[in-house]
Amino acid sequence: MITCGSPVAFPALGTTAVVVCVDDRRSEAALAAVQAEVAAVDAACSRFREDSDLQRVNAAGGTAVVVSPVLVEAVRVALRAAELTDGVVDPTVGTAMGVLGYDRDFASVAATGPALSITVGPLPGWRTVAVNAAVGTVRVPAGVSLDLGATAKAWCADRAAAAAAAASGTGVLVSLGGDVAVAGPPPPDGWQVRVTDHHADGDDAPGQTVTVRVGGLATSGVTARRWRRGGRDYHHLIDPTTGSSAESPWRTVSVAAGTCVDANTASTAAVILGARAPAWLEAHGLAARLVGRDGAVVRTPRWPQD
Repeated sequence: MITCGSPVAFPALGTTAVVVCVDDRRSEAALAAVQAEVAAVDAACSRFREDSDLQRVNAAGGTAVVVSPVLVEAVRVALRAAELTDGVVDPTVGTAMGVLGYDRDFASVAATGPALSITVGPLPGWRTVAVNAAVGTVRVPAGVSLDLGATAKAWCADRAAAAAAAASGTGVLVSLGGDVAVAGPPPPDGWQVRVTDHHADGDDAPGQTVTVRVGGLATSGVTARRWRRGGRDYHHLIDPTTGSSAESPWRTVSVAAGTCVDANTASTAAVILGARAPAWLEAHGLAARLVGRDGAVVRTPRWPQD
């Protein structure tokens, strides 16, 4: 929840986009810029559009595919995230995600269903992905599917905020399903953002209001995109060592960083790392707020107190 400015919202990337300008008179130009960036990223990176560049790569049977510059850069961003997290955030989760039941737009995934008869194992790994930026190709081995959910939406927020600020000439905040990026001069008191378990929660929901002036803020968790099969709960954050939903003590993790994509990379990694997350986040100098399954809150030293 954003507590300053006049937000404009629209459906985007399977969630809700929110655009806020310091100068509301310039919101039309900002909104158009955000919509253009969202459309470009969706056409390149969607796992649920048969015509997307990503799906053409996944269906290519191990051959290199010429794709748009947007997908080339999106995959490079995902590989950087994998490298920075030592493979904890891995884009080769696509097949595992489908096997576990997240094989369509989440709004169409049944909340409950029969038990799954599956064999899970470690992911193929991000090092199997080949990007040739010079010729604009991406290749994955046969049977490997990319999913850029851990990075593409946050990266889109960064791109959209920068484009909107340039187009409108004013400070802009963009939220894509709670992945928040800001660009341009902020309001005098900064952007006031309410951090909760879900981006659509109201001001009265448990959480904390923080001030954002630069960079990005992201929250990852196991409560929003969750489904049940045969009495077992699954969610969309995959442990690369098992190929199944991560077993984590954290309900949500929020991180602030220099960019939204870096914040979301770290928040996703933290959920998957589990008990090791606070030390990992502190070692990387990140401001983070971790909420346990029982609601108890742990903060790294850089995160503000209530």
